[in-house]
Amino acid sequence: MRKLFICALFFIGILPKAQNYAAINGIIDRLEERKGINQHLENVSIDNKKFVLVKDFEDHTERSFIILKGKDATYVEMFDDKATGKSTSNVFSGDIIRKKNIISLRADRLENKKIPIPVAKTLLLTKQKEIIYLIDINSRERWIDEESYTKKNK
Repeated sequence: MRKLFICALFFIGILPKAQNYAAINGIIDRLEERKGINQHLENVSIDNKKFVLVKDFEDHTERSFIILKGKDATYVEMFDDKATGKSTSNVFSGDIIRKKNIISLRADRLENKKIPIPVAKTLLLTKQKEIIYLIDINSRERWIDEESYTKKNK
C-alpha cells in the first residue's frame, strides 16, 4: 500500500513537469527552425530556382545571384558604382552537389573560360514562413529565393 501511494505521488508530481517539457520542446523546435537546424527539406525542389543577395555599401552596391538548373549552377556577381552609375559583372558557371539540406556549389568557369581557383560555396537550405533561404555556412549571408521575394513585395 505504501509503495502504491508513493508511486501515485510520483506520477502526480511528474504530470505538470511533463507539460512543461512539452512546452520547452516546442520552443526548442521553433528556435532550431529559425536557425535552419533540424529541418527536413529533402523533398523541397530547388531546380530552376534563383537566389538573390544584395549588399549596399557607401560607394557601391553588390548584387549576387545563384541560379540552379538541375546539377548545373550559375553564380553572378554584379557591382554598381554609385558615383559613376556604371555596372560590372562576373558570370561563373559550375555544378552543385546536394546532400539533404546542404548544397555545395563549385563554379570553375568564368564566362566559359576555365579558372585555376574555383569559387566554392557551402550553403544550408532553410525555410521560414514559406520562404526558402540559402545560408552561407562560412559568412552567414542569407540568400533569398527570388520567387518568394517577389511574391512578398507584390
